Amino acid sequence: MGTLINKRLLLGVTGGIAAYKSADIVRRLREAGAEVRVIMSPSATEFITPLTMQAVSGHPVHQHLLDTGAESGMGHIELARWADAVLVAPASANFLARLAQGRADDLLSTVCLATEAPIAVAPAMNQQMWNNNATQSNLAAVNKNGIKIFGPGEGSQACGEVGPGRMLEPADLVTLTSELFATGELAGLTVVVTAGPTWEAIDPVRGLTNRSSGKMGYAVAEAAAEAGAKVILVSGPTTLTEPERVRTIRVTSAQQMHDAALAQAATANIFIGVAAVADYRPAQTASKKIKKTAERITLELVRNPDILADVAALKPAPFTVGFAAETDNIEAQARQKLESKKINLIAANRVGLDLGFESDENSLLLVEHGQVTELPAQPKPKLARALIRHVAASYRARSGAEIYQLRS
Repeated sequence: MGTLINKRLLLGVTGGIAAYKSADIVRRLREAGAEVRVIMSPSATEFITPLTMQAVSGHPVHQHLLDTGAESGMGHIELARWADAVLVAPASANFLARLAQGRADDLLSTVCLATEAPIAVAPAMNQQMWNNNATQSNLAAVNKNGIKIFGPGEGSQACGEVGPGRMLEPADLVTLTSELFATGELAGLTVVVTAGPTWEAIDPVRGLTNRSSGKMGYAVAEAAAEAGAKVILVSGPTTLTEPERVRTIRVTSAQQMHDAALAQAATANIFIGVAAVADYRPAQTASKKIKKTAERITLELVRNPDILADVAALKPAPFTVGFAAETDNIEAQARQKLESKKINLIAANRVGLDLGFESDENSLLLVEHGQVTELPAQPKPKLARALIRHVAASYRARSGAEIYQLRS
């Protein structure tokens, strides 16, 4: 289940006999590649112990709204920002009522109000409680707020009755959770992404490179695949595992990346250049290792081709997105590149302040013609999904405008 690899999932457990299945849900989520944290309501601990959930998740269980062990005591905000998705399983009738009312009087309900991540609930209750008009009204309100409802199933219940209200089985809940990330926003489109550094050889053992880890580019490729695109990743030298459902082309030098990127971009709908490509390369590469004999040596450098500008010059050109790592005057520098390279969007980020290169987090300033959008600091996978949502919307807006112009 590749769509859960490296995902951060928050599992909420509320009071109900189905809580005994929550440990199995955690186990299966982790087997699917997710990192899982658990929040338990007070009543949930009457059915299954926090120690059990800690053992299967590998992390301490969160139970209290005001956590003195968290930064500034604001544990609910930290968890809300951390999560890529929230799954509440089981979700009791009481919790659904509180969720519908927007209450925030315990940790789980507060996190659900504070998070921007998608939320899903797996109801579990007696069939009479499920069919009660109050419960159905609460479900309608929950659904109206964009919260996904997984189930319930039908069958025999712990109380001895038969009917709707059984929580779905753990395997089914894992499958449905993975589908939260399959947005379909880029369905039917081809997206080319470049990632990582390039290596410009000086001799057989030395070269010019940079600090790019490739994490952001790989995260963008994964997010595009989640959105339904056919994704081609052109990667410089990295130690990262190739993303699932993505075709990866490995290259070394800027020239190799240029040639591979141009070849793939010619038939692509969207091109996203995340790679930190060397601007210059040695004019000549020594055939043998340069010995440490001279006090100093001089390297003559020549300019590498401009991948973004060349992609944007294709006829027809894909919707072209560039990245710009800057240390100062971010918006001005980004806008200059946007205009000079004649591309559609620049994603600019500040480097050197524990963000950007080699970091697990990043922030982006999206600069377009007549528009600037800020994506705040967050884990790179989550940031990549926010970027893809923005790119998909901008691509559709441009495509719609072009169709209108042709018809006019």
